[in-house]
Amino acid sequence: MANENFEPKITCFVCNWCTYTGADLAGTSRLKQQPNARLIRVPCTGRIDPVFLIKAFETGADGVLVSGCHPADCHYNTGNYHARRRWIFFRELLNTVGIPESRVHFSWVSASEGKKWVDVVNGVIDKVRQEGPFEGYKKINNEFALPEEVEV
Repeated sequence: MANENFEPKITCFVCNWCTYTGADLAGTSRLKQQPNARLIRVPCTGRIDPVFLIKAFETGADGVLVSGCHPADCHYNTGNYHARRRWIFFRELLNTVGIPESRVHFSWVSASEGKKWVDVVNGVIDKVRQEGPFEGYKKINNEFALPEEVEV
């Protein structure tokens, strides 16, 4: 059971051309969104290295959201297809390194879908809030650390 006072930190990697613009539309439309998400704007979700997602957990994220253009609507033609293939690979990597798959989310949000952005991000925040804080990264990090580097 999650702590009632727990507020999750969500790192969102978003496409500059679609999702970021959709999130901006949500803001200019004054749609209500929980303040737990921090957006990192990237040129295309196809450029996101899986290491970026692991780094987000290393720096304190409780959950990660990757969101880009809908299939066949990518500004770079096939970037979102590359992202989808990487996501399939990354899900297997998550299990290997001990990060629950339920802490990483993937979505498609276009520039005209401000309401969908709010629904997606609020849904991710609520799901991660129910799971509680992610402390698994410290355990993973300590497992491979030298004895003098172990955090207590």
